[in-house]
Amino acid sequence: MSFARADNSLVARWWWTVDRWTLAALALLVGVGAVLAMAATPPVAERLGLDPFYFFRRQAALIPLALAIILAVSLLDLAAIRRLALLGLVVSIAMLGATFFIGAEIKGARRWINLGGLSLQPSEFVKPCLAVTAAWLFAVQRRREGVPGDAIAIALYAVVLAMLALQPDVGMALVVTAVFFAQYFLAGLRMLWVLLLGGVGVGGVVGAYLVFPHVASRINRFLDPSSGDTYQVARALEAFGNGGLAGRGPGEGTVKSVLPDAHSDFVFAVAGEEFGLLACLLIVALFAFVVLRGLARLLAEQNLFPLLATAGLLVQFGLQALVNMGSTLHLLPTKGMTLPFVSYGGSSLLALALGMGFMLALSRKRFGPGEGE
Repeated sequence: MSFARADNSLVARWWWTVDRWTLAALALLVGVGAVLAMAATPPVAERLGLDPFYFFRRQAALIPLALAIILAVSLLDLAAIRRLALLGLVVSIAMLGATFFIGAEIKGARRWINLGGLSLQPSEFVKPCLAVTAAWLFAVQRRREGVPGDAIAIALYAVVLAMLALQPDVGMALVVTAVFFAQYFLAGLRMLWVLLLGGVGVGGVVGAYLVFPHVASRINRFLDPSSGDTYQVARALEAFGNGGLAGRGPGEGTVKSVLPDAHSDFVFAVAGEEFGLLACLLIVALFAFVVLRGLARLLAEQNLFPLLATAGLLVQFGLQALVNMGSTLHLLPTKGMTLPFVSYGGSSLLALALGMGFMLALSRKRFGPGEGE
């Protein structure tokens, strides 16, 4: 693809202002996810009595849609991003509320609703939309006197947090909280409030440990593997040991046949066994590249809204990858969280595409602090 710099069309302006290196890194992650879906999903499908490539076909069908979302959203200007994020937040909160009435209960939690044969997890879409909306509200209060942007953002965050706690989905609530307060800190939150809210956060983790049995069980098993079932973590570590430096080869892994969540939460272990340490380091490098390059581009940003929104989206993206890989390697307590663009999961794939589309659009080169608002 090539455009003259004098070309003033929408696509040409996008081409010369978007971060093409980040776009390429995201495309590589999607490609890695497709390869690992082909490797990890057949054993899961066979255990359920389905066609071996049932899950792979479902994931492959969504990849073009995810790429289209990334490209389409990255074309938008700041005003359109703000409107789309607000609309997405309203719709996803409504769907989050609907899970309490029509949601399917899986492993004691109501997090999914079925729409036309497609199972959606609304909380996945809440994350990027809340990050962008909260960033805009923080920026509005600091630009216009009399607009209670902080109060509105806190109210939205409180609503989302309460609904996630009721599902319950403590891990998702922690990610949303980390992103929200990272943005609030960058927006100029006083250090006294940072310390107080840090104490509240620690208290919240302790409270979750005391109130939710599944949280206590995961933390106890992390601290003392003999205190409960650590089957999946043990098999994941076995997979990394089997893979060594260069892996056993595509399709030659054996642990995925006995690892229940090999296609989703523990897909990183499949990569370790079949493609080895070098491939795992490449995956880590891709995540690090997206996050660090995105943050580096913010150094020249003069507009508070895209700065806060992009920072929040990158924190969410990096933290989700860190939690997934850390729990697979037994460096963190296990948490049912996908590896961005790599794990199987339609809701996760499409929501991440929306979030990264936002990030690419927000981090495009602009010529003036208020352009596009």
